[in-house]
Amino acid sequence: MTTWVIGDVHGCAQELAELIHELAPGQEDQLVSVGDLFHRGPDPIGVMDVFRAARGRFILGNHERKVLARLGLAPRRSDGSDRPPPRADFPALEASDLEGDGRRVCAVAPERRAELARYLQTHEGFFLEQGSLPGAGRTPDGRAWCVVHAGLVPGRAPRDLSPDDLVSLRRLSGRGRPFWYEIYQGPNLILFGHTPSSVPRAHRAGGKLVALGLDTGCVYGGKLSAYSPELDELRQVSAKRKYAEP
Repeated sequence: MTTWVIGDVHGCAQELAELIHELAPGQEDQLVSVGDLFHRGPDPIGVMDVFRAARGRFILGNHERKVLARLGLAPRRSDGSDRPPPRADFPALEASDLEGDGRRVCAVAPERRAELARYLQTHEGFFLEQGSLPGAGRTPDGRAWCVVHAGLVPGRAPRDLSPDDLVSLRRLSGRGRPFWYEIYQGPNLILFGHTPSSVPRAHRAGGKLVALGLDTGCVYGGKLSAYSPELDELRQVSAKRKYAEP
């Protein structure tokens, strides 16, 4: 079985479909999103349809969390274990009900807004560890790995952090305000999104890859990236065009 971890999609349905076609996942393979699947870009419902058809799993990004919080459906624990009971029925949702962090747009036709709200409730919490993903293997050198949306505080396990850290952290406090991954020393491999870059943000310690950022700015005209921690392999497709400004 191969796991492919996909960076921030941000509503880029065409690129997601092309990337999944390129990956050609088998029945035993798994797709995992780092979150921020829907907001900013042109076709959030298309993203939902494509990713759901591929049986993908997703953790919460800052945008999904904002929507669920507005609807009273966001967990408060980092592992998502206190998630509210699933809700199927919604009153007529306004466009503003689905806005993400910073009031970022999520352009969904009125008749499908409740469907997206229901789908958001199928998340995996705020992080996903290799050991909790059935069938997932370790890295080629035998290390465990974990998917988070934004980052973590070096030296602390994801379950011991707040959802705010997991969906929003970029830089640490202190001298020079370094990116969290610049300080992280492993041993586990952390795969993350949230902080866009033209190339994946790779950090190594002791000769090993210990952190890899997969937000390569597809919605800004960059690329959509996927990485397999079992294979140590990166795949990318280019954006069709620039959809939004950073």
